[in-house]
Amino acid sequence: MSATVLSGPRETFPAVPGLTITAVAAGLWRVARSGGPVLGHIERRHRDGVDRYAARRLLGGGIRAMELGEFWSPTDAAECFR
Repeated sequence: MSATVLSGPRETFPAVPGLTITAVAAGLWRVARSGGPVLGHIERRHRDGVDRYAARRLLGGGIRAMELGEFWSPTDAAECFR
């Protein structure tokens, strides 16, 4: 089994108090409570020349995810996890 390596520099995400947001792939971030459990993911989606940010909350111990919506900014997407 080989490890997945992100190519290029890791993308930064605006700081959101109470949350730890970590790049896991190009355009994909993991959202967790600071020092706590993983809550879900934020994915950048590029459509029609515009970036949108989709938030997905993990359910059932992280086996399934529920789409929370698409947002104009990464900060707005993160706010639904607070």
